[in-house]
Amino acid sequence: MVLKENKAAKSFKSGMNCAQSVLTPFSDELLLNAGDAERVASAFGGGMGRLQEKCGAVTGAFLAIGLHCSNKFPDAKERKEKIHLLVQEFNAKFNGIHGSTICRELMGCDLNTEEGKKYAEENKLRDTVCLPCVTTSVKLLNEILGL
Repeated sequence: MVLKENKAAKSFKSGMNCAQSVLTPFSDELLLNAGDAERVASAFGGGMGRLQEKCGAVTGAFLAIGLHCSNKFPDAKERKEKIHLLVQEFNAKFNGIHGSTICRELMGCDLNTEEGKKYAEENKLRDTVCLPCVTTSVKLLNEILGL
């Protein structure tokens, strides 16, 4: 739903990290307080604590998938299998759109160096790379989870 994509984009532009921006628009459906959603996802920005590993927009989506399945499937075995399938589906679709799910590959620089920070700022990578990853993640979650 476009409303969630807009909410995620607004959150990201206001300073939330990518994972927070993806998770918080779904907090009501996931039976999660928005403040708790923001806190839970706080360490996942910048590819998990700026390690630039798995993209924060992707990990925010994985958190949403886990919460969705834990609320929907009471049986642990069924829940675990469904979570794995949905994470794999999301990952494949995101990768197909953006070419990677790894932050440093998406960004094309090392955010832990002065050169990388300068490159990211000069090229407005938060707007040109991260924001599209956030909105793609929300769109895919809507599609995959039917929320």
